[in-house]
Amino acid sequence: MAVDLGGTNFRVCSIKLNGDSTFNLAYSKVAIPKELMVAKKASDLFAFLAREIKHFLQQHHGDHFEQHSRRRMTSSSPDGYKDEHVFRMGFTFSFPVQQIGINKGYLIRWTKGFDIPDAIGKDVCALLQEEIDKLHLPVKVAALVNDTVGTLMARSYTSPGKTGAILGAIFGTGTNGAYVEKLSKLKKPLAGEYDNSTGEMVINTEWGSFDNQLNVLPNTKWDDALDKSSVNPGVQMYEKRVSGMFLGEILRLVLVDLIKDPKISLFRDENSNSNDWHSTTTIAQNSGIYRQWGLDTSIMSVAAADNTPELSILRQELETVLQIYAPSLEDAQAFKAIANAIGRRAARLSAVAIAAIVLHSGKLSDPAYKDEPIDIGVDGSLVEHYPYFRDMIFEALRAVEGIGEEGAKRIRIGIAKDGSGVGAALIALIAAGMESKSAAATAATGKKTNSQFIEELRSEARSKDIPMFTIKREDSEKAETTTDE
Repeated sequence: MAVDLGGTNFRVCSIKLNGDSTFNLAYSKVAIPKELMVAKKASDLFAFLAREIKHFLQQHHGDHFEQHSRRRMTSSSPDGYKDEHVFRMGFTFSFPVQQIGINKGYLIRWTKGFDIPDAIGKDVCALLQEEIDKLHLPVKVAALVNDTVGTLMARSYTSPGKTGAILGAIFGTGTNGAYVEKLSKLKKPLAGEYDNSTGEMVINTEWGSFDNQLNVLPNTKWDDALDKSSVNPGVQMYEKRVSGMFLGEILRLVLVDLIKDPKISLFRDENSNSNDWHSTTTIAQNSGIYRQWGLDTSIMSVAAADNTPELSILRQELETVLQIYAPSLEDAQAFKAIANAIGRRAARLSAVAIAAIVLHSGKLSDPAYKDEPIDIGVDGSLVEHYPYFRDMIFEALRAVEGIGEEGAKRIRIGIAKDGSGVGAALIALIAAGMESKSAAATAATGKKTNSQFIEELRSEARSKDIPMFTIKREDSEKAETTTDE
């Protein structure tokens, strides 16, 4: 099992191995109520998450769940369940934590609109497990996973090649990246328990807070306005210029300034003759454009994709979503140009983070990787759904010194669909396996390189029919088969 608390939604999923190189991914998704994002007590949020896990088990594993419930009533074990009857669950928690064990990590701070001071400094796995236990669910939080680590894990399985992905990155509601680093290069002391047999470690960069001092990041008055009105002013400054949560608000702030400027006739007509629809543009008083966070980033995707001569698709969207009635072609063109500039800046800044990891890895100049692609696993609504986002990333990568045209050709960016959920479930599976291994068996494995470790996992996956190339996804409404790009 895996759960994913990565932004405005909470997902619960389970993976069933089919024995034919596929697995079924059953999942449910629910929006996090706004009041729980700023709850007074951490238990309010985590109790909600535990209840959603219970609902998922009842809906997707009803027979199994009932058997567990009956077994608990008759079991003599202190916890009510035998260990082999407990679901191992990966917990994707996409906020800054100090992780000191595979299923133990203390929350450093909230991001993405969450603000629950009561949870700061507490073990998030313990908070969730406590609420799960209150409901007597047969679930153990086996692994704490950042969504970027899950994406890196999922992509490493599906990536063609010998070495797996070097970076797992999220470009969606928020942004962050995790990459593989040599232990010998780590400067800070490492607390807690970890396996050093590979000589490498996955580093969660938390690059959303890159350059909070704004020494190098581009800055505008609209960036300043957004930051000051956010729940965490002064931090996550890189994320506030890149992620989907904030791009729509930046666009809204720009548009409001232009609308208020009497010298600019945006969404304003002198008479019907100045509007190609032979009407006059009207903005409803309750339009989202006048409300903080009232312009969703998704409309930027509509603008980017609309190449019709009269921008009719975008204009219809402005009417139905923002209640801007009878917008002229010039209005739509201005909207599209501003939205494209904001989106292109976000893509180019995304490329900066990717380029930094690629250059730091040294693989572009390492003879051992001469013919190998540099694989990057990505997930998130921006990189998946925003038109030409990856094209703009590659445009920027080609301009980076040390990468250039030839280096960019070797960089392969692939979508790790449902990476945070699939990766977390795979890590939970590995954690369960680690529990069953004896210390002697672990010691006998010897030291392995990362590529050897990846190949060992792939080999184990093949023997157990864990999927590597095909994912069969299903929910309560539809089932589909997708293949990796």
